[in-house]
Amino acid sequence: MPDSSSESTARSVVYAVVASTFFVGFGGGVVFPILPNLGEVLGISAFMVGVILSANRWTRLVANGPAGVLVDRIGTRKPFVVGLAIEGLATVGYVVAIRSSMPELWFVLARITWGIGSALVFATAYTITADVSEASSRGTSMGIVRAGITFGFPAGMVLGGIVSEVYNNATAFAIAASFAGLASVIAYFIVPETHVESTDSSINPLDFETTLPALTVGLVNFGLYFAYIGVLFSTLVLYLEAESLTLSVAFAGYGIDYGEQGTSGLLMAVSALSGAVFTISGGKISDSVGARMPVLLAFLATSCAGFVVLTLAPSFGAVVVACVLIGAGQGGVGGPLTALLADLTPEERMGRAMGTNNIFGDVGGGLGPLVSLPVASAVGFDLLYALSAIVPLVAGTVLVVGIYSYTGSLSPTVEESFV
Repeated sequence: MPDSSSESTARSVVYAVVASTFFVGFGGGVVFPILPNLGEVLGISAFMVGVILSANRWTRLVANGPAGVLVDRIGTRKPFVVGLAIEGLATVGYVVAIRSSMPELWFVLARITWGIGSALVFATAYTITADVSEASSRGTSMGIVRAGITFGFPAGMVLGGIVSEVYNNATAFAIAASFAGLASVIAYFIVPETHVESTDSSINPLDFETTLPALTVGLVNFGLYFAYIGVLFSTLVLYLEAESLTLSVAFAGYGIDYGEQGTSGLLMAVSALSGAVFTISGGKISDSVGARMPVLLAFLATSCAGFVVLTLAPSFGAVVVACVLIGAGQGGVGGPLTALLADLTPEERMGRAMGTNNIFGDVGGGLGPLVSLPVASAVGFDLLYALSAIVPLVAGTVLVVGIYSYTGSLSPTVEESFV
């Protein structure tokens, strides 16, 4: 049983990781409400916009595995700090892109750079949390860290949507870059080494985690990111434009009319905020009941319900409800899912397990924009969102089959050890 001093230290580390990932997350969200509309202004095709939005995830597809191996080999601190600094540099690249005569090239380069940095950050953030938390509180800790990442993302979307309309796109990108710089400073001065005491050169750089728990959790992560980031976030601004759904606010005798960019930024922020709230509560509930599976399946069903609402009722109120439900489902799964992976993975292989998990998530998030934007143009948004509602159901089936095959239980408790 850890003493109060070690518990306090663990909380401080977790909160420092939360703060760092929150501030750097601005750069991840800022492009989503801006770029789909900006594509028309700059003459960037819909396919190229999809390439830009997904370039970071395709880069992480290559970088996630080596990043996880690196964590198990040299530790968490250096990759975490360096990864945050690289993400800050990538956000500066957005400012260059918007002023360049070749914006496509600079946006792609910036997103590739972001992918390298975020591969290091994601592999380390969750590994640090797994290192400093006990099984009985792991769901809560994972939820808090995931919420930090999630809160930064909607903050960036609000920044991108509103600041770009009130001022300009370059200003939105510049503010995001300054916060990314702050993130690396926080990490450098506060986050300690948690994973290894010395470099272990015996670890093979290609020794990825391919156990059944890692593959099962990874496939669920794939489905979630495909539907949420790849479909909803990549198409929402275009859906609002097609349905003529924008937000008008009257306050103190003044009226504010948001365009598609501003409205989509706010809606995506609402969805991600819902996700952040339920990320924390989902992890805490799984700790309280002593099992991850019931919580995971309930939130997967919630995500499915959100896409059903989005399909059946094309009104602004229905879109808000759908975004809240989809965000809640995505977030509610996040904490328990990473905690489940940590429950079933030896500590010394946690970096590699997170690398594998991130690979699957990035394939889903990267494939989503490439598929959803052309499909929406070809068959319409209703059918696209209806098909997306099936994805969480398939993910739930994969989860049940995989975990039962590995543990022999439909709902293993957090106290049970299978590693």
